[in-house]
Amino acid sequence: MIFLNGFRTRLKFTKFLGFIPGNLYLYKLAFIHSSAPLKLHNGSLVNNERLEFLGDAILEAIVSDVIYEQFPYKNEGFLSKVRARIVQRDTLNLIAVNLGIPKLLKSQINKDNNTLNPFGNALESLLGAIYLDKGYNRTKKYVLKKILSDSSLTEEIITNGADYKSQILEWGHKNKKEVIFSNEEILNNNQNKHLFFSTLTIENQKAGSGNGMSKKEAEQNAAKHVIIRIKNDD
Repeated sequence: MIFLNGFRTRLKFTKFLGFIPGNLYLYKLAFIHSSAPLKLHNGSLVNNERLEFLGDAILEAIVSDVIYEQFPYKNEGFLSKVRARIVQRDTLNLIAVNLGIPKLLKSQINKDNNTLNPFGNALESLLGAIYLDKGYNRTKKYVLKKILSDSSLTEEIITNGADYKSQILEWGHKNKKEVIFSNEEILNNNQNKHLFFSTLTIENQKAGSGNGMSKKEAEQNAAKHVIIRIKNDD
């Protein structure tokens, strides 16, 4: 029975990944959210946060590698902006959902809660697992196929971007309106982590707000709602 379960698990991940995994434990761990940690035989609790840390760095390196080759005559500022747009949380969440990661993720949080962004984090954890199991070249191949293969999505990100904070600041400058972000750090008692709450004001009037796991993410979420409303009013 144990052998059969192991075979089924390997088959499931092979179908999901598009290649045969080596160390199944890494891939299982990639989908263990900190809200539902796995208890090992020695009593210690583990989750996917270490893999997420590694995967985040690997993804940034791969994207840097790709856009460096794709745009040979662009300067460092342009390359940094394109990379930031591709690896930003909104983009990774969307890709993760399209890949089917929500069905694999083990957590105790509301999976409809966009504030905590568990899906994009799990995608980074998966990349960390692939890197440890198969190395850089295989991970790069996976990123090219699964993350950067949608040319329309990549083109939209490059040409329009989704840096909502920059968009609202540019809008404020163009329309001669003062745009200010005010941030507050909040302790999330359920997970013993810190959340950030950002309030966006325009001409001293509250225009929007947003939450996030970082100040940058909270500001992006606050700006996103305002930008969408402005575009709908145009």
